[in-house]
Amino acid sequence: MGNLHESIYPLLACPGKCKSALQRCGDKLTCENPQCRKEYPIVNGVPVLINDGNSLFSVEDFTRGRSTATLPLRSRLWRKASKFIPSISLNTVAARNYRKVRDLLLQSTSNPLVLIVGSGDLGAGLQELIEDPRFIFVESDVYFGNRVQIVADGHDLPFRSGAFDGVICQAVLEHVVDPPRCVQEMYRVLKPDGLTYAEIPFVQQVHMQGYDFTRYTLGGFRRLFRNFREVEAGVSGGPGMALTWTISYFFGSFSRARFWTLLKVAILPFFIFWLKYFDYFLVNKPSSSDAASGVYFLGYKSSAVLSDREILHKHWTYRK
Repeated sequence: MGNLHESIYPLLACPGKCKSALQRCGDKLTCENPQCRKEYPIVNGVPVLINDGNSLFSVEDFTRGRSTATLPLRSRLWRKASKFIPSISLNTVAARNYRKVRDLLLQSTSNPLVLIVGSGDLGAGLQELIEDPRFIFVESDVYFGNRVQIVADGHDLPFRSGAFDGVICQAVLEHVVDPPRCVQEMYRVLKPDGLTYAEIPFVQQVHMQGYDFTRYTLGGFRRLFRNFREVEAGVSGGPGMALTWTISYFFGSFSRARFWTLLKVAILPFFIFWLKYFDYFLVNKPSSSDAASGVYFLGYKSSAVLSDREILHKHWTYRK
């Protein structure tokens, strides 16, 4: 688990309704609001700032070591073997998009402070940005992971309003029960003209078991970020990736018996992985958004709200 830098503690806020400052005392943080006074533990150096009344999880889940929204555990043998199995996923634009995020943030400040919502596993293309020493990152998730510096639920981000220069939320919003509330929280913790980058699946089957709730079209995703000024939006995973996933899950749907699981995850990829490479050609085709595996949005916090009429018009211009 990562260590939260001491300079970030003054930016923390009670994840409850009051959003008041937190006072650190030993291995706990206490809300300074006299009408709240909620206490939050620090477990192995990681603050656990969960709003029990509005989350799928509770603070007690983390203090008692209960399983939360983690990925299924794999054996050591499987983890080694999986390195030789071709991936059926391909994000053709993430690395380029993160370079754009980097350049845009550095235009406004020399040391951008960026919140990553859902940092348990680094998303595609993010490694290059993470390794840039000019950036200060706060990495959060709803489980203890190697990179997680703070346990936080995206529905109630435990930070003061206007704290961050940027917020990254890659392949996370499909796993929350209320995406609009999470985007509202991202908006709140951003500085004026703060930058956000987000990705979400569209044509993609269920993953992370029960912790998978939502899919968005490109137009729907733009509406989700209607109070942001768009820099760019488009397809992150193309029709080729959507097809590989569909074929894989088609065979996996026959049974959960060991044979069918082995076929899905260890045999089929060798026969279908090449389909994803069509996305290098298709991803920039206007019509690809109708069959995309995933979509993305990059934009600035704005005081203006895009109307549904404008969103509908914008959605159709994507396809021209």
